[in-house]
Amino acid sequence: MTLSGKAKLAGVIGWPIGHSLSPLLHGHWLQEHGIDGAMVPLAARRQDFALVVEGVRRAGFRGLNVTVPHKEAAFALAHRLDEPARIAGAVNLLVFHSEGLIEGRNTDALGLMESLRQAIGGLEGQSVVLLGAGGAARGAVLALDMLGAERIDLLNRDANRAAALANALGPHVKASIFPGGLGDWERVAAQAVLAVNSTSAGMATNPPPAVDLAALNAEAAVCDIVYNPLQTQFLKDAAALGHKTIDGLGMLMHQALPSFEAFFDVKPQVTQSLRAKLEKVLGERQG
Repeated sequence: MTLSGKAKLAGVIGWPIGHSLSPLLHGHWLQEHGIDGAMVPLAARRQDFALVVEGVRRAGFRGLNVTVPHKEAAFALAHRLDEPARIAGAVNLLVFHSEGLIEGRNTDALGLMESLRQAIGGLEGQSVVLLGAGGAARGAVLALDMLGAERIDLLNRDANRAAALANALGPHVKASIFPGGLGDWERVAAQAVLAVNSTSAGMATNPPPAVDLAALNAEAAVCDIVYNPLQTQFLKDAAALGHKTIDGLGMLMHQALPSFEAFFDVKPQVTQSLRAKLEKVLGERQG
């Protein structure tokens, strides 16, 4: 698409940024809706983040999607925060308003919640095991709480980090959070209807989480928020045991919906054709 002088511009900022699917994802919706606009990939080192944000804001960009490693820096930079961002302590969407005001939002929790809802429905009164205690785990706790989970067993290699996160998020959610180490997996897995990996284990060449999936209830679903590779070893192992699996691509697509609407004034839809396009690109990259 040829851009005019009145084109609506937005960006995705990270370091590195070449792996991001956001330009393709937003480009699909821009074309679908015939919008004169673009999603621009912006590679920014940690020390340059604030300068790049201010530069594109002054250049007329409508906002930015924020990815690793800048979500905490975006949180600190924003003048106004939505509730999920305040609770998570991280921002993945910056919206530029008039008079220099920058709004920070977190749509990761919404993205995971909607992906899980479409795959397995609600979690009312159910128990879930969540692996990880980093930034992604914060959004995952909110997503699981929004779906109605009654109990979240939050397990991490460093049990102290899990305890700290549980203490931080406990007052903000209805679900009861029980922190622990990976050694607690065998004890809590059998009662869970869902296991979620929110760690980087399984991404790229990283080994999968060091847990025995055979300890899960046979009916439990297994989710990995990683989308590259699309089928992580964690999900492959779960599928081999007969579990329903949920990859990270649904979360990626759904978390982008509020961003696109904020940037381009249209509410798009997540469709099979979009998923097929993204799957094709991921397959080519892995090939």
